[in-house]
Amino acid sequence: MDTRLTVPRKEKDLTTVRKEIEALRHMTVSQLRQKHAEVFGEETRSHHKQFLFRRIAWRIQALAEGDLSERARRRALEIANDADLRVRAPKTAFQQDVEFSASTAVQQKLGAQADPRVPAVGEEIAREYKGRHIVVKVRESGFEYEGKIYKSLSAVAREVTGTKWNGFLFFALEMRQGGSNENR
Repeated sequence: MDTRLTVPRKEKDLTTVRKEIEALRHMTVSQLRQKHAEVFGEETRSHHKQFLFRRIAWRIQALAEGDLSERARRRALEIANDADLRVRAPKTAFQQDVEFSASTAVQQKLGAQADPRVPAVGEEIAREYKGRHIVVKVRESGFEYEGKIYKSLSAVAREVTGTKWNGFLFFALEMRQGGSNENR
């Protein structure tokens, strides 16, 4: 009784197969697409070089060394038919036993947490820069400098210096923890 799972090797030598596969490595995508049509007998929709290379190499090896025997194919089909395969997870798989009601639902958006480095609304941040005294007022809508409102301290620092700055570093707010906001 023959217990092999593959058909005996055909006449094609392994070195020839290796040479063919090595030649695939140097092909362009369009050449691989042509080779795919030649080997499989149909066009491919793929333009992915690595996918085409692997698929064609597999097919060349299968043709040279033989594909699965009919017995192996039947056994694989039996295993696949016996398996309990799901295409989708059951609807109840991810549900919890908790019921939701209006009393436990969020009623309104939570406000953004204020950055602890920024002084309270109405306070001023001061700093000396190249002989100029810079004063920024903290407002509800941002930061006021010379009568104009900016969204961030970094925008104020950019306006003052002409280059990008981290606003907290420029105004030395990173170092302070609960102290006054006057510059050192």
